[in-house]
Order: sequence, then structure tokens, then C-alpha cells
Amino acid sequence: MSTQQRFVMNTWYAAAWEHELDNTKNLLARKICDVPLVFYKTADDAYAALDDRCCHRAAPLSMGRVEASCLRCMYHGILYNKAGKVVEIPGQTHISNNMKVRAYPVSAKGGMIWVWMGDAELANPNHIHDFPPLVDKTNWRGFEKEAYLHYQANWMLIVDNLADFTHVAFVHTNTLGGSESYAYESVPDEVDELDTGLAIKRWHKNSAPPPFHQRVIPQAEHDVSLDRLNDIEMHIPGVFLMKTQFAPAAPEGKSDASDPHREYRNCQYMTPETWNTTHFFWNYLHNFDLDNAATTTSLKDSLFEGFMEDKVVIEQQQLLLEQSPDFVPRGIGGDKALTVFRKKWRERLNEEVADNASSGEHTSRPVNIRALI
Repeated sequence: MSTQQRFVMNTWYAAAWEHELDNTKNLLARKICDVPLVFYKTADDAYAALDDRCCHRAAPLSMGRVEASCLRCMYHGILYNKAGKVVEIPGQTHISNNMKVRAYPVSAKGGMIWVWMGDAELANPNHIHDFPPLVDKTNWRGFEKEAYLHYQANWMLIVDNLADFTHVAFVHTNTLGGSESYAYESVPDEVDELDTGLAIKRWHKNSAPPPFHQRVIPQAEHDVSLDRLNDIEMHIPGVFLMKTQFAPAAPEGKSDASDPHREYRNCQYMTPETWNTTHFFWNYLHNFDLDNAATTTSLKDSLFEGFMEDKVVIEQQQLLLEQSPDFVPRGIGGDKALTVFRKKWRERLNEEVADNASSGEHTSRPVNIRALI
């Protein structure tokens, strides 16, 4: 009997911010792609990830205790090394080779702990889509601690939301967008396919500063028309990286903001917890007023307000889709980017399914994502 593979496994997933495991006493239980995992920091400042189920009686290892680079189950005291192998059983000298749990490749990059859910031999940290501004404290300032939200929704619905910024005009009229005119006056000038996803550039020319930007610039600039560019990359499985530029509106015929006087950098990582729930990690950075904590606080509050507006819509969308499994979406012109991303994701999933079948590892079929979820 075939099974249904729901997730791309041979990829790096954002698992946790490093501040969530800021010392060797912390244990973090986090389910990713329907797999319960436990993350911990070792004595040598590395990270480890194991299945969060003791091989003895399935007690949660996340309720255990870190000992140097090992993790002890606090049900019967069984000790695991970071490779998942049992190295000590209290009162017992012989340890069978099958006493182990699965360990997952982990890499820390850009302030984020990344985990590889698939074939460990294919895990290459150079393929992680990290975000350099997160660790560039000279030129960029973000939150003191990067942020996290939990969605009661499929991660691809959040990806869809980010792939078409038309929604900014209606969902975020008074927060991130500024007016409904954004949907009519700004268009995605470029949507380019990448090997791992897509790139989008979207201009809004000769426009008023949106509310979140007005809150952090001088009052005298509120009536200055701006050219706004959102330059976006989206990568499988759910990595969103954006450069935003604001500059005084360029003269007629000039095509870009060649000298932006204020810029932002936005990273959002969507990691499936289950098919219908998502871990959402984010930060928003700016390159001005770097020592002004009020600027950072204002931007965090503005973005959080906007993300909560998204969250309400997307979680209701999830509920309706669960209640109407036969729903068939109808496309519009603005769907180009999300269609490209879903196509790329489906191709990767199909490749994995085919590779698994040819290797005899297991027989599976890919989930159908032609519908919204």
C-alpha cells in the first residue's frame, strides 16, 4: 500500500531562534513536518536534534536533562549522545545496537537553528537561505530578540499571502499598506523563477509614506512623495526575504530609487509544524536611527499589528477550506508568483518521491497541492 508524502524532507527548515536555546540547560520540544523533535545546546556550544521519544517507552526526551553533549531521559535514566545512540542504561552493562533514536543534522546560521529532516548525507549547510542583516549589527538594527508566532493554518497559505502584495492594500490599509490604491498603482514588475523558488520586484511610485513608515520618520517628511520598492526572494520550503527601499519620488522617466535614504530588511520563515499548523519566525530591520530604541519598538509593533491582521484572515481561510474539501480555487492575474512557488515545491516533492521509490526505501505518492491546501 502506498503512503502519501506531505512534505519536502531534503531541505533545511527553520527550527528555532538561537535565543530560544541560550544555555545548555534549555530543552526545546518542537514538532516539524509532523515529527516531534527535541533540540538542545551542547557543552561545546553546538546544537543537537533528536526524535523526542525515548526508544525505551516513548517518554518525551524534552523532559530530560542535558549532560555535556548528551541527553538523559528522566523516566528511567537512559543516556543518549548527540548522535542519538544510547551510551548508558542505569544498572545495565550491555547496550544493544538498536537502542537509539534518530538524530537530525543541525546548523546555526544567521541567528537561526536549522534542521534537515531528510537524508542526512545530503545535508549541506551552504544551501541554507540565511539572512546576513540579522547578524550585521554595524549597518542594521532589528529586535533585541527575534520574534515567533504560531499559526493554526497550513504554511503554504502564509506563503501565498506573501507572494501577492495586493492584499497589503486591503488587509493592511491603515498599517502596512497605507491605502487601497496600492493594489491599483503598484504591480509586480518582475517575477523570476529561481532554482529554489522565485524573486519578485514590486514598485509603488510617487506614493505617500505608509503608516508604519510615517511613525519613524520626521513629521516634515510625511507629505513627501516616495518611490517604494519591495525586492523579494522566496525559497523552498518557506523562506521569505525582502529588501524595502524608500526614496524621494524620482523624476519622470527615472526607473529606480538609486539613492534610497531609508531601507528595511524583512525575514519571515514558515515551517510546517503539522499539515494544518505552522511555526512563523520573523524579524524586521532598519538602517537608520540605529541607536534609537523607540524606532525599533515602533517597527516591531507596526509589523506585529500587520501580521495579526494576516493571521486572522489566513486562519479563517484554513477553517473554511477544511470545511469545504471540494473547493476548487479560481485563478487571477496576481497569482503568478504563488503559482510559480507551488510549482517549484511540487517538483521538489515529486523528485523525492521518485528517488525514494527507485531506491526501494519506501513506496509513496506526493500529496496533491493543486488545491489551496
